[in-house]
This record gives sequence, C-alpha cells and structure tokens, in this order.
Amino acid sequence: MSGAREVGKPADSRTAGVAQLRLQKLNLVDVSIQKGAGDGDAASRDLQTVHTRVALNYHVRPDGAVTVFRDLGNEPGQRIIIPAVQEAVKAVTARFTAEALIAKRTDVRDQIVARLRERLARHGIMVDEFSIVNFNFSRSFNDAIEAKTTAEQRKLKAERDLQRIEVEARQRVVQARAEAESLAVRRRQRQPSALRAHSSVFLITKRRPS
Repeated sequence: MSGAREVGKPADSRTAGVAQLRLQKLNLVDVSIQKGAGDGDAASRDLQTVHTRVALNYHVRPDGAVTVFRDLGNEPGQRIIIPAVQEAVKAVTARFTAEALIAKRTDVRDQIVARLRERLARHGIMVDEFSIVNFNFSRSFNDAIEAKTTAEQRKLKAERDLQRIEVEARQRVVQARAEAESLAVRRRQRQPSALRAHSSVFLITKRRPS
C-alpha cells in the first residue's frame, strides 16, 4: 500500500500562545497485483461478431500512486482499466479476420498487450499479465468453420487415397514387368535345348536307309 496525500501542505501556526495544527487525511492506494477478467463483443476485419473473454493482472506503480488517486479517484479498475481493455480488444480485433484471430491468437494477444501497456503506463499502471481466455463466434460462422474443416479433411483423405492408388498401380506395373522379363529369360533358356533336340531327330532320320 502506498500513501497519497490530499493537495495542500500541513500548517502549524501559533497565535497568542495557542497552537493551531491543521491535519491532512492519509489516503491509501493499493500497489499490489490486482486481478480482473471481463468479456465483450467486437467486429473482426471480415465483419464477424467476436465475443472475447480476457483476463488481466496489473498493479499501480508506487511512484504513480498520487496520479492514480488524483486523476482516477483511486478507482483505476473502473476509470481506466476496463475502458482501456475494451478499446484495445476492439482495435486489434478489427485488424484480423475471424479465422486469423484463431490461427494467430498469440500475435493478437501481443498486440493487445502492447496497446494496454502504452496507455496504462501514462496513468502509473503496469500490466503484469494478459491472456485471451476464449473467442466465441456466431453459430453460422462456427458451422461454416466446421464445414470447411470437414471439406479439408475429406480433401486430404482423397489425396492420400490417390497417392496410395498411384503407388499400388506403379507396384503392379513393376511386378508385371518383372514377371514378363522372367518369362522371357525362361523362354530364351528353353530355345537352345529345343534346337538341339530338333537337330538330333533330323540326323537320325537322315541316316535311315532308303
């Protein structure tokens, strides 16, 4: 906790032997880490409605306690944290398509954090941790994503099936070629034996008396 005093200086005046002391009120500003969570709607670059839930840890810098008390009424959560988070989420969400928000979630988070830190630092507030808990989209968009995912899965399966068929066809060609070559070799091996047997029959026939 850090003390923040009201504007004004303590005064100690003495008149006619009477001491007058004007005391100041001591106001405490919490500088420990605070946790918050919230959600809200924003529009993506392709005009899809995105319901985003986020979580934030922050703390007031000790040297910024006077600023927080004076400028924010010692209510940084309501006066600056919530509006800053809403503005940052909406601004960054508008840069991405709905699908990109999912695919580039880390990049989205980093951009939101950068905007938050820049804005809150001017008020003596530090961002310790920020996370996107969840993105929710309209039912029609979810159905479209599911249909697209199913189509991509079927496409991949068809491509794998085609590759398998092509491999099996090549295997059959190679096997048929090998069998043909093997048959040709066996035929060539049988031809000399057949010729020798034919010559022997011819010679025996020729020697027979007329």
